[in-house]
Parts: sequence; structure tokens; C-alpha cells
Amino acid sequence: MTVPPAMSLPAHAWAAWSPCTTGCVAHAADRVPATRVARRAAVFGRAVLGALVSGRRIAEPETLRARAATLLDSLGIRLEVTGDSTLSAPGTTGTLIVANHISWLDIIALLSMEPVVMLAKREIAGWPLIGPMVTRAGTLYIDRDSLRELPATVAEMAARLRDGQSVMAFPQGITWCAGTGGSFRRATFQAALDAGAPVRPVTLDYVQHGAPTTVAAFVGEDDFGHSLRRVIRADGLTVRVKVHQPLRPMRDVDDRRRVAAQAQATVCGARLPLHHEVAALGLAR
Repeated sequence: MTVPPAMSLPAHAWAAWSPCTTGCVAHAADRVPATRVARRAAVFGRAVLGALVSGRRIAEPETLRARAATLLDSLGIRLEVTGDSTLSAPGTTGTLIVANHISWLDIIALLSMEPVVMLAKREIAGWPLIGPMVTRAGTLYIDRDSLRELPATVAEMAARLRDGQSVMAFPQGITWCAGTGGSFRRATFQAALDAGAPVRPVTLDYVQHGAPTTVAAFVGEDDFGHSLRRVIRADGLTVRVKVHQPLRPMRDVDDRRRVAAQAQATVCGARLPLHHEVAALGLAR
């Protein structure tokens, strides 16, 4: 049987895979008029140009935050945040921030809240407009099809966390149209355990005029150009960010499997106590 391109099999047994295709993507509201589309496109172009001419200054926290917020605004996208207003948790290390993954807009939305180090797939570096900007912002790239590079990436993440830098990762490893499919990959959580860093779960969701929508999803064989045009045409688009309480795993009693399960349960709205939390409640066997 021939597998269609959008449903192609992963490169290896541990690679992330999603069944979502562009057939999952749809507007939940009327498109904006052509005049507004043209205006948004022009404003977005100027916003990207402004980010690019910032050069290496875009890596400065306040510059990065401001540029990301400007990009969201240029696309007519509102940002709603519930829970904590910051992503990093208090402490002597950085925070491993983990979220469900729906769109390239996830990165811009989160950077508009706090300029953290992003862990992203290597392909983004080659994207027009966005690629050069996120590279200059200090993004840490990963080749998702290469198991050989994974230990070095985890070690680099742990080093950044020890140095006090917070790192943002999408442990599903791939986008899903509704953001809740697939399992959280465990490797990124090893970096938090190695660095003694807290883990901050974050839930992302997109709505149009309050109604759930998949219009922002970047899935299957979609490309950046088509996705951008679809987003520019979307009316009343809002990205909702729910920042949960940080998890504080303990290396001696928690392993990455348990921490990944706890983070995924939190992001998806459930609750699964960590080992030391269970023990503290007198429930451990």
C-alpha cells in the first residue's frame, strides 16, 4: 500500500507522528474582507522587516518580546492569558516550559509573553521571514528525525537551565490540529531533572469569536505561505494561553516518564501526582 505524503510514516519507531492533515484545518468564522486582508499583509510585512533590521538586538529580552507582540497584533490576533502572567518559575535555575503544539503561532504568542529560549525543529531556520528572526533570537534547533543528536540537545538544554535561562519545548514533537493528541516525548524532561529545574506546563488553544477553531493549525503537508494566508484571512482569532502551576520534580524520586505524564495530564486538564507528592499525602505504597 502506498502511504499518501501527508500520512507518511515516521523516520524511526520513536519519531513523533500525527494523523492530522490540512483536511483538519477550517475557519470557524467568516473570512475578513479583501481590504482588511491587504492591510494585514502590509502591516505584517512591515513588522517582520522591523524585526529583521533589529539584527542581533532582537535577542535582547524586551526587544524580542515587543517584536513578537507586534507580529501578533499585525495579524489581528488577540492574546488571552490565564494563570500566572510569566512563564518562568521562581528559583535558582531556569524553567523548562512545556506546551501542546498547534501552530507556528505558538512560538510567537509565547515569546510575546516572555523571551525564553525556544526549542524548535531545524526546518524553521529555513523559513522565509520567520526563520532568520527566530534564529537571531537564540532558538535552539533540533533534528527530530535524528536520535543521534538527541543526547547533545538534552545536554545543551540542561546547561541553559543551569545558567538560569528558561527553555520552551513542545514535547509532542509535532503539531496536532486540536493540540491534545499524541504523547509527550520524555527526553526533554530529562534536561529538567539533570538541571534540578522546575517544569511549567502551558495549555494553548485557538478560538474565533469564542468558538474553537483549527484555522491556526499547521499540520500535514501545509507550508508556511499557505498557513500565513489562512491566518491573515481569519476573523476574530484569539490564542488562549493557560499557565499552570510549576511542577518541581525531584531527581532521586521522579523519572522522566512520570514527569512527562504529569505534565501532559496537567496540560490536558487532568491531575496525576508526582511520586513525592503522593508520598507527602500518605498515598504511596
